[in-house]
Amino acid sequence: MTTDARPTRHPYPHAERQDVVEELHGVRVPDPYRWLEEADTAATRRWSAEQDALYAVERAGWPGLERWEAEVAALGAGIRVRTPEVRGGRVFWLRQEPGQEHPVLMVAETAAVGRGAGAGAPAGPAPETALPPAAAGRVLLDPGALDPTGRTVLDAWEPSVEGDLLAYQVSRDGTEDSLLRVIDVATGEVVDGPLDRVRKSSVGWLPGGRAFYYVRRLDPRLHPGEERYHRRVCLHRLGTSPETDAVVFGEGRDRTEFYSVSVTADGRWLGITATLGTGRGTDVHVADLSAAPADRPPLRPVQEGRGAATRLHAVPGTGPADRMWLRTDRGAERGRVVACRPDALERGPDAWEEVVPERPDAVLTHLTVLSGPALAHPLGLVAWTRDTVAEVTLHDLAEGRPVATVPLPGTGAVGDFSASADGHEAWFAYTDFVTPVQILRFDARTHRLTRWDPDGAGAGGASGPAPVTAAGGSAAVGAVTRQVAFPSRDGTTVRMFVISPAGRPDRPRPALLTGYGGFGRTMSPRYRAQVLAWVRAGGVFAWAGLRGGGEEGEAWHRAGSGAHKQNTFDDFSAAADRLVEEGWTEPGRIAIMGGSNGGLLVGAALTQEPGKYAAVVCSSPLLDMVRYERSGLGPSWRPEYGSAQDPARLPVLLGYSPYHRVAPGTAYPAVLLTAADGDTRTDPLHARKMCAALQHATSGPGPVLLRLEQGVGHGDRAASRAAALQAECLAFLASHVGLPAPAPRAGAGPR
Repeated sequence: MTTDARPTRHPYPHAERQDVVEELHGVRVPDPYRWLEEADTAATRRWSAEQDALYAVERAGWPGLERWEAEVAALGAGIRVRTPEVRGGRVFWLRQEPGQEHPVLMVAETAAVGRGAGAGAPAGPAPETALPPAAAGRVLLDPGALDPTGRTVLDAWEPSVEGDLLAYQVSRDGTEDSLLRVIDVATGEVVDGPLDRVRKSSVGWLPGGRAFYYVRRLDPRLHPGEERYHRRVCLHRLGTSPETDAVVFGEGRDRTEFYSVSVTADGRWLGITATLGTGRGTDVHVADLSAAPADRPPLRPVQEGRGAATRLHAVPGTGPADRMWLRTDRGAERGRVVACRPDALERGPDAWEEVVPERPDAVLTHLTVLSGPALAHPLGLVAWTRDTVAEVTLHDLAEGRPVATVPLPGTGAVGDFSASADGHEAWFAYTDFVTPVQILRFDARTHRLTRWDPDGAGAGGASGPAPVTAAGGSAAVGAVTRQVAFPSRDGTTVRMFVISPAGRPDRPRPALLTGYGGFGRTMSPRYRAQVLAWVRAGGVFAWAGLRGGGEEGEAWHRAGSGAHKQNTFDDFSAAADRLVEEGWTEPGRIAIMGGSNGGLLVGAALTQEPGKYAAVVCSSPLLDMVRYERSGLGPSWRPEYGSAQDPARLPVLLGYSPYHRVAPGTAYPAVLLTAADGDTRTDPLHARKMCAALQHATSGPGPVLLRLEQGVGHGDRAASRAAALQAECLAFLASHVGLPAPAPRAGAGPR
């Protein structure tokens, strides 16, 4: 086999190895590149500039880069819409057309269309929310108009109950440090704000639009060096200074806690959820706002102690003796739904009544409560993943019985659920590896599922709903998805999606393996241009569901976190072995890629088994696991990884910390580390230190490169910049596993 891999044509920039050793719990921990933690020193700036120059030279030599760029851009160029939100007489949604760098927020008027009720519903016609076509409406908020450079991102938005006001949050340069403003929907005029020190905060509007609850950090001067923590739930009244906002929750609690807020549309029930950092367990509190002033809500605990992940679901019109619902994994690690009366909250789980039981074969992921005059009983639209594939079912929440299974277009993922104000309609997103996101509408009266068409033809409402057809189009796009199961090192069964041109191991092909395995996150089938670009070029793309994720519930998550993190890396290694054993690929043709926690994953893979992989892309990674808590949002991740300050946990962290496992004289594979200077989650210092360590140590033929991008961060970025990053990563990997660039394409990408 021949590849285009070659040693770097230029020597690596000099990086001084300093004699820095830190002693922790009697263990000496070398850190020769600690000086690279400081981004703004003259030495780091010089070194970074030289890395940029080296990367530019190497990039220019990658064969077919332009064709990779064209393929990724075309495959991602379809019209994209997000799930609509209906408030008052208006509907709001995000829409992105080809050529637009960011989604724009649209708004349009809705209309009530009389229609007979479904079986089991009260007699007589019931109104349905007639949405306009997704191509209709007017632009309410365009990040490109706010900032033509493309560096401003719309982080979050929430319409008021009446739909006449909109709270929105934007940030710049990838920092996710949002500013919150309120605009008049009719005129677009800013009527309040900016409110600073927010970060994608949830917003709970009170009826009338004069006030809302939100989450804001304390003044950073109160806690120097901890400016990204110390959050509080506050009540803001429009027209007043945020400095006078009443703090209603968060005092005296842990500095790393995250909060979310919700208010029922009738303004009666306030719900607050708290998590310790990114831990899965939650504290849940609820307040009856009819019993006290809004700035002094009488909060009562629903669950405390963070022993389980629990979410509150309440609907308008609920009284103290009526039912609320909780989606929880308390006593059910795969999740269940229970009902509870507000006046019995003090009894805790003893007052819970199970209405949707735990399933032994699936994990509960979403609950949407549908309750209104058109329905005889409140219904629960419940989403599950079974072997990582989405299922949706309908349940009677009063009688605690299943009602129907909602047929989905294919083998994929669902999410982004929303419900109409009248309570009998819901919208959600569907996608799979070969199907861009579709927005589906479910009518609980008829149990009918229809599609909201982004082009406007047959889009629902007055023009008639579009039928839901089978997703896929695998033959058309040249990619077939297959799920395989295999044993990990300790015998645990792990599953992986393999996307390939033939749907079977017809011959060994260049393979690209990825995974995540952290924070209880499920690696569900989702449309990504990178996947299809690789497969259409003739490669195999593998997507592994590793321990540490949420594929099999909370026990699966715990089995790959904390002291058990090595299980994640063992699962990933076993996935690579299975690709070879089944004939999908062969040794020397496996590339791996991962980002964020997935960057830690591939960093561990390349340092634990450097001979197994031909090339690695490690994006926005955590790599120094001894000092990860000292930068970015590191302290928030202690529930996931543990702390080096814990004598029992230090040996675990040090044992797999990729930066500390780099050994001089080792033939490491070709490595591309990517990072962004605006990343406030995983600081680019991890990529810088690892790059210097690998460049010093490797005896392998492939280069070790650093791509440091300016003006973006960990999350969303302009479409052209996202496509460029994806294409460069694919071109780098392809050049080291012998995958030719895609053939020149004619025409546009999929719609």
